[in-house]
Amino acid sequence: MTSLPLFAWLSPAFPVGAYAYSHGVEWAVEDGDIRDEATLLEWLEDMMANGAGRNDAILLVHAYRSLTDKGALAAVNELALALAPSQELRLETAQQGRSFLDAVLAAWPQADLAKAAGNIGEIAYPVAVGLAAAAHRIPLETTLPAFVLAFAQNLVSAAIRSAPIGQTAGMRVVTALTPLARGIAADAETLTLDDIASATFRADLGSFRHETQYTRLFRS
Repeated sequence: MTSLPLFAWLSPAFPVGAYAYSHGVEWAVEDGDIRDEATLLEWLEDMMANGAGRNDAILLVHAYRSLTDKGALAAVNELALALAPSQELRLETAQQGRSFLDAVLAAWPQADLAKAAGNIGEIAYPVAVGLAAAAHRIPLETTLPAFVLAFAQNLVSAAIRSAPIGQTAGMRVVTALTPLARGIAADAETLTLDDIASATFRADLGSFRHETQYTRLFRS
């Protein structure tokens, strides 16, 4: 199967509602942690290497490998949803996951994916992407780095809309994060669910504070 569907699935235009979420970037801008290109890059490096970027990559790998194993798939998805540190971040992953799966099933129907989806109600976003890629025989080594870099690009887009940086600076940040995305993807293929861990405590606390932030463009 060609890998071309990934270009559509991970595009900002794909109907998952990614534009509505900032994964805490909006709060970090409000609180002054993200002020410019350098601080945005530092923040995103931590989020990718020590937080959701790395963890979501591991979850995607195990969802990919559980396409035809109902029990394993349910366990991965349950863990993925439980890992969300706040109500907003749970909504972010669950809403995007459901929207992603529904859109792929509607436009790229596939029997194995439909069967797996029939066993799942609420689904985390990396689990949905992993299932779709596996069902459509898109190689894991292609899917993973694209997914991790798309995670970074979405957060850069949120930062641009929150105004501390412009589009050119944003693209420089994406370029700087590309080797990290490649490394995270390569490592994730060899890791188990027991290797999931997070050390982004300030970002996690910020996701709670965002819930009561006075002015908000984003839902997280």
